[in-house]
Amino acid sequence: MDAYPPIEDHGLIGDLQTCALVSRDGTIDWFCSPRFDSPSLFGSLLDDERGGHFRISPSSAQFTSRQLYLPDTAILITRFMSEEGVGEILDFMPVLGDTASERHSVYRLVRCVRGRMTFDVEVAPRFDYGRREHRTHLHEFGAVFESGEESVTLHVVRDAADAQLALAQLDDEGDIRATLTLSMGELRGVVLEYGSSGPPRMISPAEADEAMAGARRFWAGWLGQCTYRGRWREAVLRSAVTLKLLTYAPSGAIIAAPTAGLPEQVGGERNWDYRYTWVRDGSFSVAALLGLGFRDEAAAFGRWLRDRVEEQAGDSSGPLKIMYRVDGSSELVEESLEHWDGYRGSHPVRIGNGASDQLQLDIYGEALDALFAGDQRGLQFGHDGWLALRRVVDWVAAHWDAPDEGIWETRGGQKDFTYGRLMSWVALDRAIRLATTRGRPAALGWWTAQRDAIYDQIMDRGWSSERQAFRQHYDSDVLDSSLLKMVMVGFVSPTDPRWTSTLAAMEKELVTDSLVYRYDPAATPDGLQGSEGTFSLCTFNYVNALARGGRLDDARLTFEKMLTYANHLGLYAEEIGPSGEQLGNFPQAFTHLALIDAAIALDGALDAAGARREASGGRP
Repeated sequence: MDAYPPIEDHGLIGDLQTCALVSRDGTIDWFCSPRFDSPSLFGSLLDDERGGHFRISPSSAQFTSRQLYLPDTAILITRFMSEEGVGEILDFMPVLGDTASERHSVYRLVRCVRGRMTFDVEVAPRFDYGRREHRTHLHEFGAVFESGEESVTLHVVRDAADAQLALAQLDDEGDIRATLTLSMGELRGVVLEYGSSGPPRMISPAEADEAMAGARRFWAGWLGQCTYRGRWREAVLRSAVTLKLLTYAPSGAIIAAPTAGLPEQVGGERNWDYRYTWVRDGSFSVAALLGLGFRDEAAAFGRWLRDRVEEQAGDSSGPLKIMYRVDGSSELVEESLEHWDGYRGSHPVRIGNGASDQLQLDIYGEALDALFAGDQRGLQFGHDGWLALRRVVDWVAAHWDAPDEGIWETRGGQKDFTYGRLMSWVALDRAIRLATTRGRPAALGWWTAQRDAIYDQIMDRGWSSERQAFRQHYDSDVLDSSLLKMVMVGFVSPTDPRWTSTLAAMEKELVTDSLVYRYDPAATPDGLQGSEGTFSLCTFNYVNALARGGRLDDARLTFEKMLTYANHLGLYAEEIGPSGEQLGNFPQAFTHLALIDAAIALDGALDAAGARREASGGRP
């Protein structure tokens, strides 16, 4: 058994306030509670010895495993095949409402499908990233783990007359081990409850089945709202469920990823904490959710974003910070977990995020683009909200020409990044449209003059005559695939010669067999050692740009190739490594929302091309 399974060898379960990763060998090796951004209870993904885990796996040394989701749900099935028989674990979390809760349950139901199988159960919690010890109390129907004010209860799923699954303390660490033997058709298991105040209790298989049926009804009902009927429904729906799992229901905030510290290069130091809500990532999600018909989720994030606009908690970053905690607070002090080894020795393991105070001008364009999209779907601003937004836009109009850190948070110093200017143009353009279509008071003359000045500057200084391409920043000829957004936001026409030559330059330097690098790391100092893989967001944006430019065969082939890099469940991390492995935090919302956008854009372009062929009598 590999102490550190591949990043992609995991499934995701959750209750819309927190979530857990389950590996293919039946181990929960990442779980934070009571929120996504809380300290971990199980963290062996980042330190096999000190991180803590919750493992259920066959006692047999020889078995193979497979994972799948119960169709149209977030109920994860891990199946085991051995000479003794076939068994499976059904992992899920009952979905919570919009009120923040301190109590969260993880159901781990074990079923024997064929033959007779024995499973080993091992529960080894490590509170506060393994920094606090705990006490274990054994009971007739389970156990209680206590550490300070925190408690976790383990309930046993069994029949009243069943004496199986007797728990035993494993060692001085206060861990629990049990053995569970099942015959064909039997269902047993355990339920881990965080924040429970009562003693463990016996849960009958019928009660556990009903809890699972409730989760199944929720997910089937939620996906029933989806309006997407395109060619890639399975991939799009799995991406939609993943985005929903990464949503903190009490506030509507969408986190970038549920993990911290997973490396962009194994053994490297680009190991960030992504359990927060980036204005950029969340804003991009609005268009994706609206495109699928999930208006309520888009509206919830729109309200979260409007609250951030109204409070204007930023300082050196401008009126907005680039990221927040799920509840909207903005304290994200970065520290390293020095007692943890990191995933396969990838150190340091960072929690918190020191980039939160960076100046990244692009977030204002992404925020305004999202709010504009919401407005067009009826999610309008009130008077106070408009006044707050107007102050933000006034700030952008006054500061768009300042150097910033850029979209990739390279920590290599402030520069005149073209992407920051591009999205400042978007911020002003969308604000002007909002003001004119809704008759709202605004400094339209000033805003328009600054928007046009940005356009002229990008065409002058953002363009490299030598490379015949738009460049990353004004003092370099380095290419940057973030500029694929130029055609997506309407800054340039997809047939503009400057754009087609930029795309050709990117294809020559940044695209490798359809996969797209963010930039050339060797030519872009970011103050860190090592390299990185191709960036999955950029690959899907490349598909989007190809589709908009009419290169439909190329777009479709690139999209289909990219689907082969998904894990066995259709999930994506941040990056793809040189051997096709997934790298970075997992799964990443950015990647899944870009998949949705690309699928919608490509579907639309293919449908339009088909309609044109039909209208012309079948002629190409």
